[in-house]
Amino acid sequence: MEDIKLTSVKVLESLYKRFKINTVNSSMTLQKITNRAISLYLNDNKFKDTLDNTDELFISGSNF
Repeated sequence: MEDIKLTSVKVLESLYKRFKINTVNSSMTLQKITNRAISLYLNDNKFKDTLDNTDELFISGSNF
């Protein structure tokens, strides 16, 4: 098994609540989606561009 890095991130509460509701009956977890999103970001230029150009999550004074 590859080494893991324990980290702490802040997520938007409204998004997290929606994520929990949408995944209640699935095997998807925040850890799985995070690792998959990082992998896609690093390996899929279209996915990377999509994330880089998504700005509707900005909250005043934050880095979201």
